[in-house]
Amino acid sequence: MYKGIIRPLLFLLNPETVHHLVVALIKVFFAIPLVKPLVKALYATKDEKLSREVFGLTFENPVGLAAGFDKNASFYRQFACFGFSFVEVGTATPVGQPGNDRPRSFRLPADKALINRMGFNNNGARAIAERLGKGGTNMIVGGNIGKNTTTPNESAAEDYADAFLALYDNVDYFVVNVSCPNISDLSHLQDRDQLAGILSRLSSIRAEMLRKKPILVKISPDLNWEQIDDVLELVDEFHMDGIVATNTTITRVGLLTAPENIEKIGRGGLSGKPIRERSTEIIRYISKKTGGTLPIIGVGGILSADDAMEKLRAGASLVQVYTGFIYEGPGLVKKINKALLHD
Repeated sequence: MYKGIIRPLLFLLNPETVHHLVVALIKVFFAIPLVKPLVKALYATKDEKLSREVFGLTFENPVGLAAGFDKNASFYRQFACFGFSFVEVGTATPVGQPGNDRPRSFRLPADKALINRMGFNNNGARAIAERLGKGGTNMIVGGNIGKNTTTPNESAAEDYADAFLALYDNVDYFVVNVSCPNISDLSHLQDRDQLAGILSRLSSIRAEMLRKKPILVKISPDLNWEQIDDVLELVDEFHMDGIVATNTTITRVGLLTAPENIEKIGRGGLSGKPIRERSTEIIRYISKKTGGTLPIIGVGGILSADDAMEKLRAGASLVQVYTGFIYEGPGLVKKINKALLHD
């Protein structure tokens, strides 16, 4: 029904318009009595065999909703009913910002992909923390943090520290986003010296907290092996807890969409099916490099249960979906969890 009727109708509208429309409808729909348990019955898969402990947290299953979908922690409670065991909110910056000019999100149906240049549009870390503080779900929540667009890279560590402190009491783990291609020069924060400054600052703050919360680093699929090695050395040096592999890519190789249409869209991060192979390749490399001791959240190009299994077999401890959820619908999470039970 989703791919035959609902998706074609939604795809008639601008992606960002659809996103807001769907969220509004879900909020209204879930306000109706008995809808919540009905949706859970349809999409959630409960089985102790799916449970796993990763960086000190117990996940009911290994499937999560990636950052960027619920930037402002506005509807994560409702999405818990679709079978996700965790959600990553954000990217949260210290001060709220509107992001890049519209249009800034584009579909590539022939490639089952998206290109976006949202630009960390969010309400700000404190507003997000306030929403999270209201609770209402047992789902694990991650906080994806970044710097404000106007903050120069040399001051980035303070922005990350500010967002980190604002969210600390209201999330279960953190993801340091230094790899989004839609913020000018942000990818340079993956350079060894820049990243060291950020991780050192966060590590120092965490050491003063009564409760230690996991910190992961989200990396780009466009890094070469030497750059990934540098990141892994810093993760080890500053006692970070894992890697999220990977963010979106700036490459446009091998797409089925007409080149003139790609050129018309312009800059932005590409997600979906075209990055599946590279994401998995990086997961496999990191797992082998670290002897399987470093937790990895695999994200990028998961549009089927087989895609998720591929990442888990490559060494990921958990997986996240975003673009796949848009193309395949809410049944994707259940399909992945059912496949895991029969593996």
